[in-house]
Amino acid sequence: MSYPITRLRRLRRTPALRNLVRETTLSTNDFIYPIFVTHGSGIKEEIPSMPGVHHFSIDLLKEEIDAVVAAGIQSVLLFGVPDRKDATGTSAYDPNGIVQEATRAVKAWAPELVVIADTCLCQFTDHGHCGVIHQNMATGIAEVSNDASLELLVRTAVSQAEAGADIIAPSNMMDGFVHAIREGLDAAGFEDIPILSYSVKYSSAYYGPFRDAAHSAPQFGDRKTYQMDPANVREALREAEADVIEGADMLMVKPALAYLDVLRMLKEHFDLPVAAYNVSAEYSMVKAAAANGWIDEKSIVLETLLGMKRAGADLIITYHALDAARWLKGE
Repeated sequence: MSYPITRLRRLRRTPALRNLVRETTLSTNDFIYPIFVTHGSGIKEEIPSMPGVHHFSIDLLKEEIDAVVAAGIQSVLLFGVPDRKDATGTSAYDPNGIVQEATRAVKAWAPELVVIADTCLCQFTDHGHCGVIHQNMATGIAEVSNDASLELLVRTAVSQAEAGADIIAPSNMMDGFVHAIREGLDAAGFEDIPILSYSVKYSSAYYGPFRDAAHSAPQFGDRKTYQMDPANVREALREAEADVIEGADMLMVKPALAYLDVLRMLKEHFDLPVAAYNVSAEYSMVKAAAANGWIDEKSIVLETLLGMKRAGADLIITYHALDAARWLKGE
């Protein structure tokens, strides 16, 4: 039937009617809040390209964790900024590394909070790549060695689980990384620790501010040999399917905004929970526009996060989480 029998505005007349028929809802339970931790004491330094986001030393981290719990957010994602770097990222899998120390502290302060550990080497290597570098004998070009990197990623994941991490989130995009980490966790007695895989991680310009935050920019070349080409979508299915077969418990699409089609595709093809990473440049662009008075920050953020949820995200990793949680409570 069509107009005038069908009048689509009938169900939009009042806020209560709109609430009753709303198809997608956004909840604080959807949010994962990323936090950057570093060595030292008395450190709470705002990241210049990410207003409102800070580096925390562990002695000043508790106030932020208290705010997360008070806001009703149930999970944090920890990124470490180490005090030393080397060719193989040894501080990534040091039992007393920064992520491990921060994990133990957070679990002591807020045992109910779900701590997710980012599992990668790029912040910890002096070359800034996500794996071990070797020289290709045929070309003389320095390359990331896939299989040699897996061993170190497994050691990192196990050390993070030993420190108390509730979820391991490998972000390195090496072939076979989920299989290797699953085997390593199981062998170490952590068969109940789930893997949130950065399954579809594009080589994206949207990571710029994060590299400022994590001090992880590559010192040579780029990450295009292991992160995905932004032009490809069918390849995303192959990446995600490989992780499902290898034992991933959750899948992720990163970045989110420019890849909502990929997010929807994963939601339709797989029965695992799907996470969207609302990445640093997506955050910083909103903050810059809001600072200039060009947009209503609250409305833009909530609409953006709702769009990710509508596209299929079960979980949303976002630097807006604290603000969004407060806005959803009417604060």
